[in-house]
Amino acid sequence: RGSAALICAVPPTAHLVVVHRNRGDTCRRTVERFREQAELTVTVVDNGSRADELAALEFDLDDDVEVVRTGRNLGFGPGANVGLDRWLAGPHELCLLAPHDARPLDGTVLRLLEELDSRPSAGLACADVGDGEVPRIQPYLGPIGGPASGTDGWEEADYPHGTLMALRRACIVDIGTFDERYFAYCEEADLGIRARRAGWEVGLVRGALVDNPESGSEAALIDYLMVRNTLLLLATHFGWYNAVFRAAVVAVESAVGWWRPEVRSPYHTGSSRFRALRHAALGRFGPP
Repeated sequence: RGSAALICAVPPTAHLVVVHRNRGDTCRRTVERFREQAELTVTVVDNGSRADELAALEFDLDDDVEVVRTGRNLGFGPGANVGLDRWLAGPHELCLLAPHDARPLDGTVLRLLEELDSRPSAGLACADVGDGEVPRIQPYLGPIGGPASGTDGWEEADYPHGTLMALRRACIVDIGTFDERYFAYCEEADLGIRARRAGWEVGLVRGALVDNPESGSEAALIDYLMVRNTLLLLATHFGWYNAVFRAAVVAVESAVGWWRPEVRSPYHTGSSRFRALRHAALGRFGPP
């Protein structure tokens, strides 16, 4: 019994994949912050950063951190897939995935890994962004936040958010990596749906806190990708009727936002929304 307890007490190791673009100093500190909390093999996927930002990233970076230069902006999902391929070619059962500005609080990394490691039926998990919500998918509206059911521990979710997620090798071998049509936004929701339909648990580890303070994209681009990719998600997994319903909601929201600007969301951009509707109807996905 003593030796078994000792084996169980050994913290799990993992492969960390960080997707980076034009935030060299921030990304290097992110890698350091993760490595302070756990033993990690690290791959940084650089999505076509400027030369000065690459130099800032690689300045004083640990020699064993692999930096993969893609040469262009692949998007979050396709860039993550480059790193996930490195993970799948290695020995680790678990992988952590984060953007370059993820800031896990003390204890978050180990707690997330230990929670997934202790649940053999769990394929995907994510940290807690502290908003009191859990990721849900409404079949007619897409990814939304639902109220949390607790303040600590494992909480079932429809998908893991992309601020900091953990993935199990067997799950990804079973369902595949990110669908690259999404480029960025909603790709984690698609992955969660596929995992749950394949019989894997998906959850959020309440209390394992992470912050994601930056956004490297313009509001118009975020609005475009969220609208376009939500329609792709609904059409793929729930049918075109659901996607058409959501498109109608977007059109109404845009009309109301034009009439009453004070009710618009921070990312609301009318021209981007109508371009997203048109591109979704034409099947134009991938890089915007």
